Amino acid sequence: MEPKSLLATGAAAVTVVLWASAFVAIRHVGSDFSAGALSLARLLVGSVLLGAFLLLGRRPQQAGQQPGQRQWPGRRDWVPLLACGLLWFGVYNLALNEAERRLDAGTAAMLVHIAPVLIALLAGLTLGEGFPKQLVIGSLVAFGGVILIGTSTSTGRAETWGVVLCVTAAISYAVGVVTQKPLLSRLPAAQVTWLACTIGAVVCLPFAPALIDELRTADASAIWWVVYLGAFPTALGFTTWAFALRRTSAGRMGATTYLVPVVAIGLAWLFLGETPAGLAIAGGALCLTGVAISRRRGRSTEELQSQETKEASAAR
Repeated sequence: MEPKSLLATGAAAVTVVLWASAFVAIRHVGSDFSAGALSLARLLVGSVLLGAFLLLGRRPQQAGQQPGQRQWPGRRDWVPLLACGLLWFGVYNLALNEAERRLDAGTAAMLVHIAPVLIALLAGLTLGEGFPKQLVIGSLVAFGGVILIGTSTSTGRAETWGVVLCVTAAISYAVGVVTQKPLLSRLPAAQVTWLACTIGAVVCLPFAPALIDELRTADASAIWWVVYLGAFPTALGFTTWAFALRRTSAGRMGATTYLVPVVAIGLAWLFLGETPAGLAIAGGALCLTGVAISRRRGRSTEELQSQETKEASAAR
């Protein structure tokens, strides 16, 4: 594997672990912070840290900039930036946090993880990525694993409004990823993440009074968990995501997130003492298999032509 591919794979792995840890953290602080206040706090921490990182960087390259990228968004960049920040950082966080107050984790996981399928579909239609066989098969296998995980952890109750919120979160997530992808060829990953995170924080500002009230009564440990959510799953996790997304297709990166519930189960087992059901373990194995299939690259036309040329030369 090439060094660039190794870096992208490592970045994707960091993102998966951090996003999975967010489920544990959100569950821990759910009794101290409401959905809107938690979203605002998390995004404010992420925005401040990313802004400081960009401000203190001596050279653009230190903020993830690649040769040929601009230092500031152009006019055509603002519409997709606003869409990404509004939908993925704003609406997604609000909808998911509120949905998990109405649905159990298993049902929520099944519904939210229609997002990778939507990402592959939208990327194929709008970004010209097409529908590679490995990606389609791998996504279906991994989605089957998510259904098994959800079935094993679901209580069987599904409130209508909670379902609507989860589907809204999944759609916002998918559209946010597809709008982000083209930006990464023109702007540094850290800058795109910071701007989108800041836009999301602005969207959540109406929840500032609730956040102030809840900070007064929250335990110190809960506040530190919120800081963790903003610093790691948000600031670092979304930056490593953008770094990896720039170096692969949106469809394949979306399929990678099928690993998030698998890692989340492991972390909950380790830190919360929640022993996973046998069906959840089987679902996790299916997710791993599906992601492995989706990450395989088919042979390109150039490789096939080269092989045919070699075979013809050998025949002569």
